[in-house]
Amino acid sequence: SSAERGHAERQPVVILLGWAGCQDKYLAKYSAIYSQKGCTVIRYTAPWRMIFFSETFGIKSLQTPARRLLELLFDYRVEDRPVLFHVFSNGGVMLYRYIIEALHTHKPFQNLRVVGTIFDSTPGRRNLVGALRALAIVLVSMNVLLKYFLLLTFATAAVVLRMLLYPLTRFVHESHYDALLKAPSRWPELYLYSQADAIIKASEVKHMADTRQQLGVPVKAVDFSDSAHVSHMRVYPTYYSSLCVTFLSDCVGGSPP
Repeated sequence: SSAERGHAERQPVVILLGWAGCQDKYLAKYSAIYSQKGCTVIRYTAPWRMIFFSETFGIKSLQTPARRLLELLFDYRVEDRPVLFHVFSNGGVMLYRYIIEALHTHKPFQNLRVVGTIFDSTPGRRNLVGALRALAIVLVSMNVLLKYFLLLTFATAAVVLRMLLYPLTRFVHESHYDALLKAPSRWPELYLYSQADAIIKASEVKHMADTRQQLGVPVKAVDFSDSAHVSHMRVYPTYYSSLCVTFLSDCVGGSPP
């Protein structure tokens, strides 16, 4: 019926941005939260080489997939629907940072109606130990010598370019954390984090949430206290799902049509 079609045309689009090394089958479990509510869901995980190496060396290779994801909304003809981002770990946040830039600088994207963003286990600052732990997980099945060579290369580049020289390199390539602190977006943000996260420090997520709130962004932050990095849904499936669905509903209900 036309009433049903009209309802479907108003259903939100949810874009899931996966963590580094995330397999699509894991992201699909998060998709189910939204698809069961009738949402259109787009899933994307950036290649780990881009996340760990291109970004560390200051190469903005994630700009292209960021714009391509927004172009997909036009390809699927859902550009008039409300859009929610669900972003996982710093791998997702690096991509999200360029999406925010594109939304505010590229004319075709400026009319997209983003209603909110959920951050899961992110964002964190330049935390070398956490980043090395994350990269080691991604490289777990790789040849040992190659694995340690890549870890050493990443650690050296991260220390030199993103820490020691950051006062200079930030003018060329600002960190994703600093860029998001002052991002121009003002739609609501939900932060899902944990004191038990060994990769992203809870204090850094909290600092981001507090700073954004001071800028006038509607913010909610939930500390799961004992679940590990990107494991909050696995440990607390019902609570996690209800937080996401309620946030989406509030965002869509509270945004102008």
